[in-house]
Amino acid sequence: MTGGAGYIGSHAAKALNRAGYQVVVFDNLVAGHRAAVRYGELVEGDVTDVAAVREALGRHDIFAVMHFAAFLDVGESVRDPVRYYRNNVLGALSVLEAMVAQAVRYFVLSSTCATYGEPIETPIAETHPQRPINSYGETKLAVERALPHFERAHGLHAVALRYFNAAGADPEGEVGEDHSPEIHVIPRAIDAAVGGPELQIFGDDYPTPDGTCLRDYVHVTDLADAHVRALEAIVDTGTSSAYNLGTGRPHSVREVIDAVERVSGRKVPWALAPRRPGDPAVLCAAPQKAQSELRWQPRFSDLDSIVRTAWAWHRAHPHGYARA
Repeated sequence: MTGGAGYIGSHAAKALNRAGYQVVVFDNLVAGHRAAVRYGELVEGDVTDVAAVREALGRHDIFAVMHFAAFLDVGESVRDPVRYYRNNVLGALSVLEAMVAQAVRYFVLSSTCATYGEPIETPIAETHPQRPINSYGETKLAVERALPHFERAHGLHAVALRYFNAAGADPEGEVGEDHSPEIHVIPRAIDAAVGGPELQIFGDDYPTPDGTCLRDYVHVTDLADAHVRALEAIVDTGTSSAYNLGTGRPHSVREVIDAVERVSGRKVPWALAPRRPGDPAVLCAAPQKAQSELRWQPRFSDLDSIVRTAWAWHRAHPHGYARA
């Protein structure tokens, strides 16, 4: 798997290992962590290097690739689109080129609900128009749109998994979330609760029950489980597809703050900030397709359970993978 030293990739590596697969992690460690590679061999390399990817595929006799290696900060993608197109699009195309050369037929793409852009309706089904409003979403959609062409030309079968808001940490505490800088609201709220910078709430005048944005938080372990199921489905059926991964139950920023305060027993200092351009009021998945076709059902379906695992990870790793 590419990007297997990162947040979601490291959890997927554990899920694959538990399911009996041998895992090889291909990562340049720019955003990932060596300590996160607990399940499988680490091969250091850059996904834009076709020769290096091809050599790793051939040496380890790989039959399928899960592609997690991508930059994911929406704000940064607006400021620096070249970086995102170079890494997210060129990187994915390089991996696909190497797969074709080595006759690797199965590909699972880490995609995103950002490909939908401003929702026309919620919950969002897979049939919703894909009209991204930032280069992060555009780069992921560009890869999705390339996949049918690789299937027609080379018989490469692919599944695109469109995450909503990944959250939480491994319940067993082996891997967790460690971004620099941290961009996700739950770890930022936890950081504020333990003395870090106060949490910013970007707008409180949205057409939602409490005025703050509603998001569909899905536990990272449940995302990892979906990847295993997607791989097995595509190998069994040879049918390419796309799936939304979310719980179908959105929560507001204020609800996240309340959950962190309940779980931690601490107050979360926060301050109101202006809206961020392009933040939809509501992002919520219609997950029925994944539930039906992949037999996928989130186990951590309530917000407190998700926050509890994130809080446990932070307590055990206050500085992420760099222990104090």
